[in-house]
Amino acid sequence: MRQYDLVEKVLSYNPKANEALLNRAYVYAMQAHGQQKRASGDPYFSHPLAVAAILTGLKLDDETIATALLHDTIEDTQATKDEIEKLFGPNIAALVDGLTKIEKLNLVSKKTQQAENFRKLLIAISSDVRVLLVKLADRLHNMRTLEHMKAEKRRLIAQETMDIYAPLAGRMGIQEIRDELEELSFRWLHPAAYETLMSRLNVLREQNRGLTEEIASELRTKLEAQAIKADVTSREKKPYSIWLKMQNKQIGLEQLSDVYGFRVIVPDVQDCYTALGVVHRTWRVVPGRFKDYISTPKHNDYKSIHTTIVGPRHQRVELQIRTAEMHQIAEYGVAAHSGYKLAALAKLHGDEHGAQGPQPSESTAYQWLRKLVDNLLEGDNPEEFLEHTKLELFLDQVFCFTPKGRLIALPRGANGIDFAYAVHTHIGNHCVGVKINGRHMPLLTELKNGDEVEIILSEAQTPPAAWENAVITGKARSAIRRATREAVRKQYLALGRDIMKAALERADKAPDTELSPILPRFAMKTAEDLLAAVGQGDIAADEVLGALDPNFRSDVPPKRRTITRDEAGWFNLGRVAGFKFRWAGLLTGSDRELRSKGVPLQNADGSPIVKLAEGGAVPGERIVGILDPGKGITIYPIHSAKLRAFEDQLDRWIDVTWDIQEGTTELYPARMQVTALNEPGSLARIASVIGAARGNIDKLQMVTRARDYTEMLIDLEVLDLKHLTDIVNGVKNLPVVSTASRVIA
Repeated sequence: MRQYDLVEKVLSYNPKANEALLNRAYVYAMQAHGQQKRASGDPYFSHPLAVAAILTGLKLDDETIATALLHDTIEDTQATKDEIEKLFGPNIAALVDGLTKIEKLNLVSKKTQQAENFRKLLIAISSDVRVLLVKLADRLHNMRTLEHMKAEKRRLIAQETMDIYAPLAGRMGIQEIRDELEELSFRWLHPAAYETLMSRLNVLREQNRGLTEEIASELRTKLEAQAIKADVTSREKKPYSIWLKMQNKQIGLEQLSDVYGFRVIVPDVQDCYTALGVVHRTWRVVPGRFKDYISTPKHNDYKSIHTTIVGPRHQRVELQIRTAEMHQIAEYGVAAHSGYKLAALAKLHGDEHGAQGPQPSESTAYQWLRKLVDNLLEGDNPEEFLEHTKLELFLDQVFCFTPKGRLIALPRGANGIDFAYAVHTHIGNHCVGVKINGRHMPLLTELKNGDEVEIILSEAQTPPAAWENAVITGKARSAIRRATREAVRKQYLALGRDIMKAALERADKAPDTELSPILPRFAMKTAEDLLAAVGQGDIAADEVLGALDPNFRSDVPPKRRTITRDEAGWFNLGRVAGFKFRWAGLLTGSDRELRSKGVPLQNADGSPIVKLAEGGAVPGERIVGILDPGKGITIYPIHSAKLRAFEDQLDRWIDVTWDIQEGTTELYPARMQVTALNEPGSLARIASVIGAARGNIDKLQMVTRARDYTEMLIDLEVLDLKHLTDIVNGVKNLPVVSTASRVIA
């Protein structure tokens, strides 16, 4: 494409286009890139020109086309943001800067750099959606020319595209670009599967020659008979979509019923439902294959009616019925959204009335993106940000409702905890139970379309760390991590207060001595930060005393430590039977003091003395140890009610983490309470479910036995928390079981 070709293409859909701006951007970018070459050997400027051409296909505004031409200048040439702003204005400079990778960062790893750059990009996108449109076009052209890259680099780029950019295009409703990105990624990630599938599709096309035209013709005839003007077109499902469905359902290509689909485009919404009635009266409907996305649109603004019928030649036919406006949004997403179009053009041409007058509502997909950035920027590191963004990019959704009728859209596979956090972070942090369609269910129950979900709250509840591995939405996972960090900080703060109180008393100082004057010495903002650091072991209490009183001298001579500190300032007590132990309840950490506390450093075999509390604990849940001086350490789940007895004895608390080798088959004890009907075979059915899930029954106790039911306690052995949850849910779903729940002593 030459300079005048590009300008003419923009003028064809926007006669008011700023030709001077486009010409200046074209010449500037071409000169800036100079003699640079791409991996293919082509002049580098061919890339930004191709990106601009892709965006003209979406009929975007002048600033966006100019940005496409300039998008690599700051990153790959001597151009600067100030120079771009001076020549092309602040809007284009901000757009180009948003597309520029962060350079010369002192980052630990390539993954961190990728995550930090993606964070910057997403923030820029949340400020102006045009950054996303240019980035997707940039990635699309790079994927089209991927064969010129080395094999390893090719695979990395294809995987990143499949993980992030194709789903992001889908979430923004830009279906055309999403489909091509997925197909190109599929081609490079699974070349053998791609070639095999393409050859089989060619055979299928030959076999079904004329079929699609026959079906489309009959559909038109039936609709015209009811005075409905309809444009009926056929389409073939994309190769990656076909392959994914074959993988998920474990079926062959011949068993797929919807390789071919048909779009019925009608004038208005009323005609959509009239056409649906004609189709359903004429042909038999396939049960369970009807979806009304007009009544309940997807997150990316997609609207359409989906149905599957047994049509001509007894073929299953998938239909999508929509208006022309819905079709535009289905194909081009936010790029077709009228609110974006009008605001951008009004801003570009200085139309004050257009810029300040009533504007169409913002795209729902773009609102989702803004919320995503708001949720994920609160304190997470770049890797977490990237991970959570990937989680949020799921396209398959379920639609659930609050008791007041508010619609909550969630990724397929989401559970009650995900729902609670989707309503509000406070609701998620304090949820203790869930009712689904009026019935009490486990929090981890997978939600289905149409479920009414009521969250049960307790202000005393804080989210357990184990929830992080149980949820699937990025918002929930991010909030749980923040709450866990805050809970741990509170524990350190309480421990630090006790340690400093004892240290101040030992130094004959008032327990409420003001710490503010010494905060700058430790680079702390608040006294609470300093006390938390003392509790965590980062700062010794004697160091604080020395800062308060330069004449202070510790009366405890330092001893050679027999226990080493780790990076977090804890004293490692060793490992045993799948656990790692460490202790922060020290003032100086000397060997003498440690032994005076009665910590059982070694058993007869050289390992710490340890036992599990009654009711057990399982990998995947947070645990703590309570020191019994001279006897050993007892491990409790963090939710154990028995821990309340030790709240005023913080020096006995020992931090314990699981130290499980990957792939281990070791089982851990847990307890379950079951209420079952008194029917012949009830116990056998319960045992069968546990056995089928590869759990082991260690002990069974009948607690209450009435005429109609029996309450029992079952001591199990399981692999981890997920294994236990699956067993409890499996038992609970038995018709003979009234209730089943995990018991924590």
